Amino acid sequence: MQLKIFTVDAFTGKPFSGNQAAVVPLSQNIDDATMQKIATEMNLSETSFLAPLNADGPDAWTTCSQFSLRWFTPVCEIVLCGHATLAAAHVIFQNLGNTNNQLEFQTLSGTLIARKENHLLLLDFPENDPLSLTSEEEQTLSPLVEAVLGEEKPRARTVAISRTLKYLMVQLDDGCTRHDLENIRPDSRAMERLHDGSKVKAVIVCVKGRPGDREDAQEGVEKEYDVLSRFFAPWYGVDEDPVTGSAHTVLGPFWSRRLGHKELSCYQCSPRGGKVVVRTRGDGRVDIIGQAVTVITGHLNL
Repeated sequence: MQLKIFTVDAFTGKPFSGNQAAVVPLSQNIDDATMQKIATEMNLSETSFLAPLNADGPDAWTTCSQFSLRWFTPVCEIVLCGHATLAAAHVIFQNLGNTNNQLEFQTLSGTLIARKENHLLLLDFPENDPLSLTSEEEQTLSPLVEAVLGEEKPRARTVAISRTLKYLMVQLDDGCTRHDLENIRPDSRAMERLHDGSKVKAVIVCVKGRPGDREDAQEGVEKEYDVLSRFFAPWYGVDEDPVTGSAHTVLGPFWSRRLGHKELSCYQCSPRGGKVVVRTRGDGRVDIIGQAVTVITGHLNL
């Protein structure tokens, strides 16, 4: 059996930045174990598997607007992934020649919508508002926060949790800078020893953007960001994820309230780095907006 496969850099307009995802359009059914083996072989933070719904034949990929979509890390299937959804929509539109302006994906997180917005792609995702920790959670998770912040230990202003995604969000004090955020060196193995993944599957560390936090100045473009973040998920087999769409379903509602903006310009400060625009809508949904670029096109031989 031979299947097409693409690798896409998401939340970026240029190759070798943003977050990598593999995308596999399924021309034939394969079992879950094989999907997991492919994701493990690719060894990227996520691999997407797509199939048209209610359509078949040679024109299905170009005319269908509804698809099943699943995401696998190198170690397990997950319930929500932003950058791999962006990558999947990009492949359908750009590589497979789909003629629709909007796509619907049936996923473990319900129906997700992707649509074209000028040269960008917009993802309609569920909002995952972070909530305050209980006193028991504060006590239990405090050592984990210390392991994430590392030896430098910049001061945390707020620690909250999205219980739906099991994402712990650590907001650094406003006195902290992008330099402080980028200098954090989490001990991933200590994180795994301190917590079994039952309550927390990933940790977001974020800080308010400052006037000096700019990107692409060397290209003559100066862009200030409202929110800067990093994302760590050793329980998913991903010590640090380069750019995480699902994390921005948590960051969006939190920072929208705090800053009083419905639209946020965000930058994830991993070594690869990537840009995400988040719009909070007030209806329990958020729009996650970004670019993507195909880097590799090939085939899987099974």
